[in-house]
Amino acid sequence: MIRVRPYTLADFDGLLQVQKEAFPPPYPGEQLWSKDDISAHVDTFPEGALLAEYNNTIVGSATSLLTNAADHSHSWSDISDNGTIRQTHDPNGKTLYGIDLCVHPTYRNLGIAKALYDARKETVRTLQLHRYAAGSRLPGYHHYAQTLPIEEYVESVQAGKRTDPVLSFMLKQGLTVVRIEKDYLPDVESNNYGVLVEWRP
Repeated sequence: MIRVRPYTLADFDGLLQVQKEAFPPPYPGEQLWSKDDISAHVDTFPEGALLAEYNNTIVGSATSLLTNAADHSHSWSDISDNGTIRQTHDPNGKTLYGIDLCVHPTYRNLGIAKALYDARKETVRTLQLHRYAAGSRLPGYHHYAQTLPIEEYVESVQAGKRTDPVLSFMLKQGLTVVRIEKDYLPDVESNNYGVLVEWRP
């Protein structure tokens, strides 16, 4: 059974283990959450700090902040304050911005990520926000980067001609592409690109 609940600092070990399994190298290890990051998420915006349990085991997490700055070009580190959200969370923000979502590989295809996204959508409704937005990784792009411009890759994923492990999932959750962000995140698989996506209630 899947249960989504707010996470606390006491959940750190379980959260870190999920991140290590979900984001193995070449994903940059310094991007994994530290205790300070988790503490900052919980203290700054507890409504955006969610985890998923499957049969009482932590198997996924999702972290978000509130902002009004997502309409401007940005990197992950800029909008997330390098993952801490302390300086960039805006209590008056009308966009719930997701800075992280991960699911333990062993527990994928069980609806964990969908449950976390459903919880985020509920947060948008509860707080009467304008939208949910996030920067999507494009981990499938490195297979095509030498021959296919990023714009064509994204268009082909949108059209269903190609499948990207992250962007395709987000599109299935009802999110739509807003724009491509260059140098969004140090990410070899995505060629450092990200795609801003959004969902509106």
